[in-house]
This record gives sequence, structure tokens and C-alpha cells, in this order.
Amino acid sequence: MKTRRTDAEHEDRYDIRLSGSGGQGLVFAGTILAEAVGIHEGKNVSQTQSYGPEARGGASRSDIVFSSGDIYYPKALKLDLLLALTQESCDTYYLNLKDDGILITDSDLVDQPPAREVISLPFTRTARENLGTPVVANIIALGAIVALTKIVSKESILEGIKSKSPKAMLDLNLKAVELGFDLARKEKRSKKKPQPARI
Repeated sequence: MKTRRTDAEHEDRYDIRLSGSGGQGLVFAGTILAEAVGIHEGKNVSQTQSYGPEARGGASRSDIVFSSGDIYYPKALKLDLLLALTQESCDTYYLNLKDDGILITDSDLVDQPPAREVISLPFTRTARENLGTPVVANIIALGAIVALTKIVSKESILEGIKSKSPKAMLDLNLKAVELGFDLARKEKRSKKKPQPARI
């Protein structure tokens, strides 16, 4: 008797959680990423979200699951990637991260990352200093995720932003995602620098 395949048997299933607090635009960022993967990359995708007790200030997360095969369970389980834009969300969700999963945090808002390898980048500060507002830190983070992981192409994420952004925010969002690409390039270059020998 042939049994139905489970998600665990799909080696290319990828589980992502974008987490922080309400008002940081994580559900919007998740919607952009889901469209980039599903429509512009042609994979099966599921996107779900959860809010805290308040729209602003409460906990918020957006889960994106994608695979070239069937997705039998649509919610993220063991995370391949976790973005944490607050200390609370980092503390809450990093235990759901796979041993080889990628943890990305906002360096100014998560000052006590767990004792594991972490990519810490100044998303909110970059948004405020370069674009005059912290509201696009989510899009900067999205750009950095794409550039660091290559989970979708740059072209696909740009198309997702163009499709989902309100007209008044489109130019700002396109500038923000480019800043995210730049942060990722700087991060990659810094990792290639030779480390001093330990004595």
C-alpha cells in the first residue's frame, strides 16, 4: 500500500518566520515574500499570520512555507529562517529554529541574542537614517534576507514589492529593499575578512 508523502519528505520545503511586534509591517513583508515565491518563482506557498492582543505593540508574526512539492501542513514548524525584530520575539521563537537554521535580528532592538550564530543588522536605524522613517525597516530586512539566502531572486522580490505596495509607498519601499541588499553585501564582505589568530 502506497502511503502519502509528508512535508518532511520534501527536502526543498522551507519554513520562514518573520517576527516582532504589531506595527512593524511583518505581515505585509510576509505577503510580499509569499507572492514572490508563489507567483514569480512558481512554487507552492502558504502564508499565515498571528497578531497579539493589540494591532500595534502586541506580538506579531508571519509564517511563509514554500516547496516545489505539496504542502500538507501550512504552518511553519521547524524554522529554516527566523527574522526577529524585537527581543521578545527572538526569545520566544528561536527554540523553533533548526540546528542549521538562520537567525537574523535587528541589532538595535535585539541586544541579547541567544548563544548561537546570529546575523545582526541595523534595520531600523538604517531606515531612520537613510529614509527618515523606521516604518520600512521590514522591507530593508526583507531585502537582506533575499540577498543573504537567495531563497528567491532579486527580480522576484522587486515584482512582489511593486505588486503589493500602495502607490504612495512604492518608491520608498524600492529604496528600502535596495538598502537591505546593501546591508547583506556588507555582511558578506565582513565575514570574508581574515580573523586574527588566537594566542
